[in-house]
Parts: sequence; structure tokens; C-alpha cells
Amino acid sequence: MIDPIIAVLISIPIVLILLTLGIPVFVSLGLTGFMGCVAISSWDMALVQLKVFPYVQSASYLLVVVPLFVIMGHFAFKAGIGRDVYLIGRSWFSRFPAGLGVATIIGSAGFAACSGSSVATAATMGAVAIPEMRDQGYDPKLACGIVAAGGVLGILIPPSVILVFYGVITDTSVGSMLIAGIIPGLISVLIYILGLMVLSKLEPSLTPEPVSVTWKDRFYSLRHGLGAFILFLVVVGGIYIGWFTPTEAAAVGAFVAFIAMIIRRRLLENFWHELLECFSATLRTSCMVFIVIVGAGLYSFFLTLAQVPQMISTWVATLPMPPSVVVGLFLLLYIPLGMLLDSFSLLLVTLPIMFPVVVDQMGFSPLWFGILSTKLCEVGLITPPVGLNVYVLAGVVPDVPLSDIFKGCSWFVIFELVTTLILFLFPILSYWLPLTMK
Repeated sequence: MIDPIIAVLISIPIVLILLTLGIPVFVSLGLTGFMGCVAISSWDMALVQLKVFPYVQSASYLLVVVPLFVIMGHFAFKAGIGRDVYLIGRSWFSRFPAGLGVATIIGSAGFAACSGSSVATAATMGAVAIPEMRDQGYDPKLACGIVAAGGVLGILIPPSVILVFYGVITDTSVGSMLIAGIIPGLISVLIYILGLMVLSKLEPSLTPEPVSVTWKDRFYSLRHGLGAFILFLVVVGGIYIGWFTPTEAAAVGAFVAFIAMIIRRRLLENFWHELLECFSATLRTSCMVFIVIVGAGLYSFFLTLAQVPQMISTWVATLPMPPSVVVGLFLLLYIPLGMLLDSFSLLLVTLPIMFPVVVDQMGFSPLWFGILSTKLCEVGLITPPVGLNVYVLAGVVPDVPLSDIFKGCSWFVIFELVTTLILFLFPILSYWLPLTMK
């Protein structure tokens, strides 16, 4: 057997090398975790864990929320809800500086509130908003950056699969986590809008002149928002009032989105083909999530077996610095790690180490730390090399180079960090609303 500390130190470069070679994240983490268990314990124990771990990690009633929220997002996409919200935003905000960009952010936030998926939000708004922004004279880099960054709102504004995931693996109330995302989500939207307006003033060449829209057209556009309003009210309102558990709300939301898809079926060329596509896409996404749970969970188990969380807790207790500074240093680690790992893997690897220290030892709110962790997971979605939203957009607008899309996202990385700092300095913004739940 190898000393646990040495095994952990060896495992880190192994994971990085495997990721650099293009090995899937779940294989890199799972294989390293399995061999780590062998190194510090025995083959028998590692094989037993490999046998029982997939069932133990995935056999959770709360995880039913994942496929339900995912399919709800696909139904909402096919029903044209993202396009509807965008049309409202365009009518009401085109008169402001960078108005079409602001409308895109509003539309992204609205669709995120209906789908809970950053990828679905980026794909939807990319197809709808980017061609129009480019026709109006927006710089292509900025147009793509607006959509990619707007898509990351999907993992914070409820219903959010990532917030559900955080609640499950930390044993925090999933309903409270979802409601906790509302105010930080709205602040994120506000910072994006203000930042984009300031950017348009500093660099006028990036955006065209504002366009005036009559009040009649603005109010007439509101008819497009009924579907999004009902879906958000049913899911988030149902959880907040106490009518539904998160799993029940996800099921009801999926049903409402399905009804909206049926009502709007005239928008679809082949309804049954599109319905089959919703189910197949949901299956692929759900399988990806659960296989990441198993692979990254094995690596987390290895770290726990090596008593890394206990050692870090003991070390942190002796540090001559305030607890808030320690939390800030923990959160800074999410930025480089988010450039290499997807959001699910990142949370699975870091939370078993950080959560006991931040919440159990230091006494901070699990809701506050969950929101901050999620915010920094957002940054990883628009930074290289993983930048999933950027790759999605590269498929939507193949004529814009990948490097240009990343450059367009760089301004929004700054906006994300500003929002994170605000939420860090004012924790009540993250946990006040859940305290009012029935």
C-alpha cells in the first residue's frame, strides 16, 4: 500500500494528463479514483466499490428531477418559448444602448427560467438572436459572447439542474436551493445588462444605435409571454408556496411544457420526429449526468478514503486568517478547475472536501456556498478549454472562429466575477428568500 498523501499527490497530475490526452472526464476521474483505492487499500475493496458505487450514487429519488427538468427544457424549446421571450425583450429594450443585446440577455434569462439548461438556452438564443444582432450591426464576437454568457444563467435561475445536483450531494434542501437562485439570478441579469450598456458606451463600434419601438408594439408583444409565465409560475411558484416537492414540480413542469409543445405544434415541420428528438436528447443528457456522477464520485470516494477532507479541515483550523478569507480562497480554486472539468464533475470532486469545512466547521450557510459554487461553475462554461456553451455556439454559427467567441465572452467573465463578489460580500441575498418559504 502507498501512503494516502502520496497517492493523492500522484493522482492529480494523472487526472490532468488524461484530460489533456482527450480522455472523457468521467473515465479520467473514475479510473484514477479506482486505482487510488487500490493503491491505499486493496483490489478487493476497490472492486466492491466499483460494483456497488453506480447504484448507490444514482439510486436517489431526488435525482429523478434531472431527466424531468431536462425534458421540460426540450419541450419548452420545441414550443418556441425561448423565441417568445426574446421577442418581448426586443420590443421593450431596443430603445436602450445595446438594446438588442439587452433583449437577448432578458430572453436568455426567461428561457433559462423555463428550461434549467445552459446548453439549451445557448442553442436556442444562438439560433434566434445572433442572426438578427449581426444584421443590425453588432460585432460578431460580442453577439456570440452575449448569447454564450446569457446561456450560463440557465444553471443559476431556477429550475436549475446544477442547484438540484448540489442539494442532492450535500444533503441540502433542494427546494430551498432552487428558490435561493432567484435573487442571485436577477442580480446576474442586472449586472450583465449594466455591463453591456457601459461597454456599448466605451466601445461604440461594437453595437449599433438604439431603435425606437412604439408603445403599442411593446404591449402587443406581451402576448408572447404567456407560456413562459405559466411554466415559471407552476414550477418555481409551486415549490415556493409548498404545493409541490421539487420532483413533483419537475414532473408538472414537463407536462405543462409538453402541452405547450402540442398547442404550438404548427411551428414544427414533423411533430412526431421532434417529439422523438426530445426524448433521445433527454436520454443522452441524463446518461451523461449519471455517468459523471459515477466517475467523479469514485474519485471523490478515493479522496475521502485518503482522509483529505479531514486533513484539510484540521489544516484550515490552524490558519491565521478569517474564515471568510478561507472561503474566498476555496472559491478561487473553482476558476482554474472549471476550465478543465464540467460543472457536475467539478462539484463532485470539490464539495466533499470544501463543504464540511465551510458549512460544518465554519458555520456558513449551505445555500450561500451553493450559490457561490454555482456562479463559479458558470465561468467554466464560457472559458477555454472546456467552455461547453462556446462549443455549442460554434455549431450554431460556424462562420465565427472559436477563438473569437471566447474573446467575446471575456467581458462577461468580468461581469460574472463582479456578481460573485457582490454575492460573497452580502450573503443574505442568497438565503433570505428561502427563509420566507412556507
